[in-house]
Amino acid sequence: MLDNLYRQVIMDHYRQKRNFEELKGEYVQKVHYKNPTCGDVMTLFLDLEHDRVKKASFLGEGCSISMASASMMTELIENKSLKEMASLRKAFEQLIRHGEVAVGIDLGDSLSLQGVHQLKARHNCALMTWQALDKILKDKEEYRTL
Repeated sequence: MLDNLYRQVIMDHYRQKRNFEELKGEYVQKVHYKNPTCGDVMTLFLDLEHDRVKKASFLGEGCSISMASASMMTELIENKSLKEMASLRKAFEQLIRHGEVAVGIDLGDSLSLQGVHQLKARHNCALMTWQALDKILKDKEEYRTL
């Protein structure tokens, strides 16, 4: 029953992508990212002000896992500081790579992707947007330190 609910959450994010738009503005940073294992592509946009994400969005094409993960992540990181995003990033990678749910960190709808850890070939699909985030924030010490 829980697996079915998780599937529904993933498909909802895939069909009705949240924050599926191009952002423009003085503080908007963007990165284009291609999943090397399957060809999914996306562009991540971040409106960063004072080391806090004011708005996050994406455009792209790919499988249900990569697009749902991108939709979930853009909702999850909005209004978060670099340090908070680093904690979320670490917790999400543990969820995908090992199926472990971090204590005290709310991953929101992203928890529905926990079953992906059993599908090693799909790890990069779920992690793609987070890897794009890493590229944008690679020079931000508060993000890298965790």
